[in-house]
Amino acid sequence: MPDLEATQALGTELAQRLPGDAILLLKGPLGAGKTSLVQGIASALGIGEPITSPTFALAQHYTDGNPPLIHLDLYRLEQSRAADDLFLQEDEEAKAIGALMAVEWPERLSLDLPEAWQLELSHTQNGGRRAQLTPPKNAST
Repeated sequence: MPDLEATQALGTELAQRLPGDAILLLKGPLGAGKTSLVQGIASALGIGEPITSPTFALAQHYTDGNPPLIHLDLYRLEQSRAADDLFLQEDEEAKAIGALMAVEWPERLSLDLPEAWQLELSHTQNGGRRAQLTPPKNAST
């Protein structure tokens, strides 16, 4: 993906293809485009408010989307137990409202999430980004 717009466009495409109640784990280094991708997802879901990284808030809920969106950023949680607790709490809420959940820095979790989609973003030598999507381990083939 050559630029920010392409990263957001991938988010738009994912929002149209993923199940509405999906868990999407977003992996990649700082600046790889995780939040930009979530902006594209939110736009496709009809969310009008600005999407920012919830690094300090840890979680943002966007309930005006169809489906709603819960956006987590686990970067500041150094203890996996704290990350696990937050994830489980937000996952319960996501299930209750039928929300898609996007999780930045899932490497902080110690949980096994076979039902989750994984998207790994990385930088390329030419300044763009590469994305690799892995379906859930329990997905039917």
